[in-house]
Amino acid sequence: MSKLEVLTPENSQLIFIDHQPQMAFGVQSMDRQTLKNNTVALAKAARIFDIPTTITTVETESFSGHTYPELLDVFPDAPLLERTSMNSWDDQKVRDALAKGAAQGRKKIVVSGLWTEVCNLTFALSALHDTDYEIYMVADASGGTTAEAHKYAMDRMVQAGVVPVTWQQVLLEWQRNWARKDTYDATIALVQEHSGAYGMGVDYAYTMVHKAPSRTQHGGETQAPVPA
Repeated sequence: MSKLEVLTPENSQLIFIDHQPQMAFGVQSMDRQTLKNNTVALAKAARIFDIPTTITTVETESFSGHTYPELLDVFPDAPLLERTSMNSWDDQKVRDALAKGAAQGRKKIVVSGLWTEVCNLTFALSALHDTDYEIYMVADASGGTTAEAHKYAMDRMVQAGVVPVTWQQVLLEWQRNWARKDTYDATIALVQEHSGAYGMGVDYAYTMVHKAPSRTQHGGETQAPVPA
């Protein structure tokens, strides 16, 4: 395994750490709705490519609240690995879940979590210290309590060997080739739904240039301009 090898559906697995309301309330490093959009988009990408995914939570009932419903809707049957430790690596269930994927050659661990400077950082450093896993930190699907907290945590992790990525980067590495038709339509649909200007551009090109039908069927009439 080498960091020069791109992410593929065969060499990757994914972990979501503490995407819970109380943790999100504390995020100040980026817009929280954008953070949720990116997190859910990453989850949908994993579903498209059948990426083994671990969801771990901390102090759900006593402090953090329940995992985003939108995230659970993507993985309705996934177990939620509850912890007391801020560092997910301290919980044996988490280690076992990742080891199962690693035994299949999935040693590139893609990480999305809250907060960057605590739960993401400690997990990444511990996993790197104890294993031969590679850690890919999804910077725009993770958030810190301040912009500085997020930035310096990312800097510290990069210095330790963590690879910084974005959710869309991960998606497109997994797709890699537009000739892969088995995942093409789902990937494009995800881009249209979650990728902002990129998705709007795809919609525009499909409908205005290629004259494809709109993704939605509008039942109402379109009324012509009427000068006042």
